[in-house]
Amino acid sequence: MSAPGPAGGGPAARVRERASGSSASVVRPSAEHRAAWDALYAGYADFYRKAQTQEMRDRVWGWILDPASEVECLLALDAGGKPVGLAHFREFARPLDASKGGYLDDLFVAPAARGSGAAQALFGALRDEARHRGWTVVRWITADDNYRARAVYDRVATRTPWLTYDLAPRSDG
Repeated sequence: MSAPGPAGGGPAARVRERASGSSASVVRPSAEHRAAWDALYAGYADFYRKAQTQEMRDRVWGWILDPASEVECLLALDAGGKPVGLAHFREFARPLDASKGGYLDDLFVAPAARGSGAAQALFGALRDEARHRGWTVVRWITADDNYRARAVYDRVATRTPWLTYDLAPRSDG
């Protein structure tokens, strides 16, 4: 059984300083982080040219703060304590391996904070969570043309040969 979400006291429930020389730390979000998270998530949606409403962000924020929700969040804070990056993730089953893994749905660092170590701090905290929960992998997808992010990903993880497909539900059966 995996550790509970945000209230569960996993490694990222506390502030995590990164050993990489970065001044970024990672925390679980609380009500005080709402406005900064909102701005970061809106920036993420803009980056991917995804129309997003305040109602949609309200729903996701509700999931993040709900201990019963599968969606969890980590925030990277700069040296002054300002959120500059986010990671949304959740556990998933891996039937073929008879194991559990973590799925990174969203990772975003504010443009002004890129290169600051915030992404590395988030990945370090995700790795800590994976180890704590006994996950066998943390997996994610990215856009093929997201070259700057892919350069980071190539340093922290192994690119797989798998392709991603989306099956859209149809109402005409």
